[in-house]
Amino acid sequence: MRTSMTTLTQMWMTLLLSNVLPSDHNSDLPLPKCQLVYAILTRMSVHVAQLIADAICLFAGMPPTRHPLDPDKSNKALGFPALITGLYQSFGVPVTPSKVIRPPITRAFIENYCTPRQAQGNAP
Repeated sequence: MRTSMTTLTQMWMTLLLSNVLPSDHNSDLPLPKCQLVYAILTRMSVHVAQLIADAICLFAGMPPTRHPLDPDKSNKALGFPALITGLYQSFGVPVTPSKVIRPPITRAFIENYCTPRQAQGNAP
């Protein structure tokens, strides 16, 4: 599916899946998130703060599940890790994340991961 998306669509998808409605992977785009990308690309009004607030409530309300191989670990995804650690750091709380937080979406990231595959093969 990603290969048929424009670079702009891939960028919005990556931003949404990494920051607005995070998930544990960025390869799947379920229908509600497809609709959100479409709304953004067609310049429809989107209340992003409400989307984030709803997602935080969803994460907070989910009961923890146990990892199938290690019962001492939680199998629950951490929602908004960059936002949470950034808020902690802004208030002077020392942060040492136990998981790697995705890096910012930069021009290099876009060139590596958001360029249509067919265009990459034709580049000089």
